[in-house]
Amino acid sequence: MFGRLRGDIECILERDPAARTKWEVLTCYPGLHAIWIHRLAHWFWHNNLRWLGRFTSHLGRSLTGIEIHPGAKIGSCVFIDHGMGVVIGETAEVGDGCTIYQGVTLGGTSLYRGTKRHPTLGAGVVVGAGAKILGGFTVGEAARIGSNSVVVKEVPAGATVVGIPGRIVEGKEAEDARFAAYAVVLEHSDPYAKAIQQLVEHSQELERSLRQVQARMAEMERDAEASRRDLRAVK
Repeated sequence: MFGRLRGDIECILERDPAARTKWEVLTCYPGLHAIWIHRLAHWFWHNNLRWLGRFTSHLGRSLTGIEIHPGAKIGSCVFIDHGMGVVIGETAEVGDGCTIYQGVTLGGTSLYRGTKRHPTLGAGVVVGAGAKILGGFTVGEAARIGSNSVVVKEVPAGATVVGIPGRIVEGKEAEDARFAAYAVVLEHSDPYAKAIQQLVEHSQELERSLRQVQARMAEMERDAEASRRDLRAVK
């Protein structure tokens, strides 16, 4: 147990530059407290002490502002940074080494009990502040979900997702595979933005061509008028 606690503290020190000492992390980080309260609630839940598991989870939410259903599966070295407003549903699974920021929801879209209603996060996933991942699909390992994104379908490993609804953006996969705070990855390219930019450039090219045609037609009209004047003068 103490070895696991040390691992949780070390992962926070690695990912949060504001964390200075192990004692500070142990006493002042609600994300760490929420994880350990959840482990107790999870034990109750799987030992047929369902009410006690829910009540322990309720106390954890009151103390930390982080709501984790006792049925959810949380891996090792999971870091919930700041954490206020995080909601993790009953059938959610969070892999080892994931990072979740404040305001994140791992929610379900089905009302049927006994089904996989909530998402599964692979190892090393980073979920930015305010993001909503809704449904019983998988977010692949080392994927990054941008802040305030709404994700409603499966995400491949290593991908970066932004927007509403969430869409995959292109980036330097090898270099950007490392941890990215708030899932912010520099130098990525949004295919939607690229398509819009191409449409704008095409529209500008059409406008230039149209102006050239109009100028040529005006020139031809002037030449025709000059020819008519010359013809009248000859007559």
